[in-house]
Amino acid sequence: MSWAQPPPPGVQAMPYAYSGHNTAYTAVPVRQGFSQTYQSQPQPQVGYAYSAPQATASSIATVTPDSQPQQPKFDWPESVRDYVRRSFQPSNLDPSVSRAEMEAKLKDTIRCSQDTNTMYTTDWDSMPLPQAIIKTDRQQALMKKMALTSVTDAPPTANIATANPKKRKSTDLSEPSQINDAPWRAAKGTALGDRITKPAMDGPLQGKSKSQKNAEKRQRRGDGGYQSTYRSPSPEPRKGPIVGTNQSLLKKYFRLTAEPKAKDVRPLHILVQTLELLKKMWRQDANYGFICDQFKSMRQDLTVQHIRNDFTVSVYEIHARIALEKADMGEYNQCQSQLRALYKSGHKGNPTEFKAYRILYFIYTANHIGLNDAIADLTTAEKEERPIKHALNVRSALAVGNHHRFFQLYLDVPNMGAYLMDMFVERERLAALAIICRCYRSTLKLRYITEELGFESDTEAAQFIIDHGSESLLKEDQEQIIFQTSKAGSLFDDARAGAFSRVDLKGQI
Repeated sequence: MSWAQPPPPGVQAMPYAYSGHNTAYTAVPVRQGFSQTYQSQPQPQVGYAYSAPQATASSIATVTPDSQPQQPKFDWPESVRDYVRRSFQPSNLDPSVSRAEMEAKLKDTIRCSQDTNTMYTTDWDSMPLPQAIIKTDRQQALMKKMALTSVTDAPPTANIATANPKKRKSTDLSEPSQINDAPWRAAKGTALGDRITKPAMDGPLQGKSKSQKNAEKRQRRGDGGYQSTYRSPSPEPRKGPIVGTNQSLLKKYFRLTAEPKAKDVRPLHILVQTLELLKKMWRQDANYGFICDQFKSMRQDLTVQHIRNDFTVSVYEIHARIALEKADMGEYNQCQSQLRALYKSGHKGNPTEFKAYRILYFIYTANHIGLNDAIADLTTAEKEERPIKHALNVRSALAVGNHHRFFQLYLDVPNMGAYLMDMFVERERLAALAIICRCYRSTLKLRYITEELGFESDTEAAQFIIDHGSESLLKEDQEQIIFQTSKAGSLFDDARAGAFSRVDLKGQI
């Protein structure tokens, strides 16, 4: 039995349940690509006819018979999305690259990675932005155009010489494509780079400032865009050392700027005669400028002829002694360095003498590392030799601050070691005077200073105090000169600090 009342006559009954119902929202599918268009879902009819709105002109223009079919959905990685956002950030935009070019290059790059299935394996964080890729492609096209122009203008012989890659020399320029390859193409392979199309460069670049054009000119000039491909044939290398033919005993020293010629080099037997002549001239005239120039010329002739024997050792030893006598530490140190190598080669000479000089030289230059190395190279027998033992005692006295012992060793130096000690005895006297002024707070006899600091006379000691202190520090008292230590403490402390703060390393190798 139905409780519902029947409808009046002429009215159709409406069922309680119906298949279609009017929803409150319209489902919109998520767009998965840049080229995918929005497609609306058809709504079910609710028992009455629905008339669609009239199509606009824009929609009619977009739907044409030539339109491509809809691409399948693709899930873009988050790195690709970040790459697209970075490309259009205002800070990354380039005025010389238009937005249309950027969009075309961006679509081209992403489509290539999608076609080659490298979208998830590509490092999009380090991928150059499209504007950078466009500028690189422009430079490559410009360089290719310049290379074609230079090849066309080159002489026929140059074209033939560069046609065969097997005959190219190592100094020839590389191809422009090898110089200006994009960094991301070299890092991730050529699969993606080969598929990217490059814009044609039929005319000059537009929209560039004067500074950018000048920069491109400098780059082309540095890459060889204006250089000729012709290379003059190199001379054949000389086989073996040169043998001199010059018969002159004296020859001025000239620094070599090209390969020496045999007519300008003296052979060994002439150099032996030259050495004897120079020793006589040194004993007679002692003209150091002339003698030093002649010894440098002899050393040069020995070097270019690869002569390394006992005579070579004699030349370097004599030149080193003369340089020591004239306090020319630059020439001395050059000779000392060569003598060390000659002694290690087994050539005869005076290694004990010059090893002692080397220790004193390192004390003078305050080179503690070199001093330790020189001491470590000594054998037990060499440490007992008088010159080396004296140099080691000097080092020990200064290490413990025993100035009394140091000045005793200064007055008794073997060979020519006194010339080296003269280089640093002044600063040690200042150090000793500073200590004496702190210990003796009143006065002190000048004679004590003369004997304790190794001066030859009281006059020399007084002059030393006046030069580094003041004349008021000395006074006469009962026919003797008194040094007022109480007034000189700060003066000699400052003088000692200044003397130890500078060391001349002229000529050190």
